[in-house]
Amino acid sequence: AYVPPPQPKPVAKPIVVVAPKPVPVPPPVPKPVGQYRDGTYTGSVADAYYGNVQVQAIITNGRLSDVQFLDYPQDRSHSVQINTYAMPRLTSEAVQAQSANVNGVSGATATSGAFVQSLSSALALARN
Repeated sequence: AYVPPPQPKPVAKPIVVVAPKPVPVPPPVPKPVGQYRDGTYTGSVADAYYGNVQVQAIITNGRLSDVQFLDYPQDRSHSVQINTYAMPRLTSEAVQAQSANVNGVSGATATSGAFVQSLSSALALARN
C-alpha cells in the first residue's frame, strides 16, 4: 500500500511587534508671563539739558507696572514746575504702552527725550 510521505506541519511564524523607539522630549520651558522679567531695573542717566533724568522700571507679572524717577531737573523753579506736570504723564503713558515709546510732553521736550532714553535702557535689561 502506498503511504504518502509525511507532510511538514505548517509552523506558525511568531509575529514580532517592533515598538517605535521613544523620541526624547525636551523638558518644557516655562513660558515667560509677559515680555519682561519681574523686578526693578535702573535705567541709564540721560542728559535733559537742565539736569539729568534717571528712572527705574518696576516690572510685575511680566508687565511694566510703574516708573520711578530717581533723578530729574529740579534746581530751577521752572524745571520743577515743568517736571511736576510732565513726569506723571510720561509714567502713565509708558505703563499704558508697556514700552518707552511715548509721546513727548509739550513744554518738557528735553525731559521727555531723556525719560525715553533712560526707560529704554531699563526695559532692555528687563526684556525676556
